[in-house]
Amino acid sequence: MATRSDRRGGRGGFAAATVAVLTALLLAGCSLGPAASESGPPAATGAPSSSAVPVTSDPPRRIIADALPESAPLSVEIPAIGVSTGDLVRLGLIADRALEVPSDAVTAGWFTLSPTPGEVGPSVIAGHVNYASVPGVFVRLHEMDPGDTITVDRADGTSAIFTTYQVDRYPKSAFPTEDVYGNTQAPELRLITCGGSFDEASGEYRDNVVVYAKLTGAYWR
Repeated sequence: MATRSDRRGGRGGFAAATVAVLTALLLAGCSLGPAASESGPPAATGAPSSSAVPVTSDPPRRIIADALPESAPLSVEIPAIGVSTGDLVRLGLIADRALEVPSDAVTAGWFTLSPTPGEVGPSVIAGHVNYASVPGVFVRLHEMDPGDTITVDRADGTSAIFTTYQVDRYPKSAFPTEDVYGNTQAPELRLITCGGSFDEASGEYRDNVVVYAKLTGAYWR
């Protein structure tokens, strides 16, 4: 597993070794678990596609910068689909080298081998479409459109604003690992969940939904 110091390649994306590890990624953790599969979950639909500045009670102060320094993400808000995640959890890789996923329906998580949101490279946040028959935090992710904004609050008191430029759905057998996890020249964000039809035999959804977004602003909270 990559360490924090070698998680990036080029100007902030994943190191090549990390991308290679993820070439078999199917987001297997989107399976709903025994409780959900026994009760028959609802099918998910998915359309194919410096120095610190003191925080005050004044109005938010805009930051003009190409990228932000490293700072862990705390929460995510997506007004267009009514998402307010609450506290994010930290996600790694599980034994079969697939992306770990949150342990409940309503929690989203940041993949710690990706850059923090606002750093150069593709930061990755994942959540369920549903889990144990409970609608997931990203159940409406497929409804997002280019131009929709995503705000990520960070531990250093800043909020990074991303603007969506692409929303796609992919069969898990053809997941575009390089497009999702490969290096980028600027700060980007990837939101990932499951989608498409539900496979009763495997207990998993057949597809993944991925939202691609670019950093377009930031401010001190």
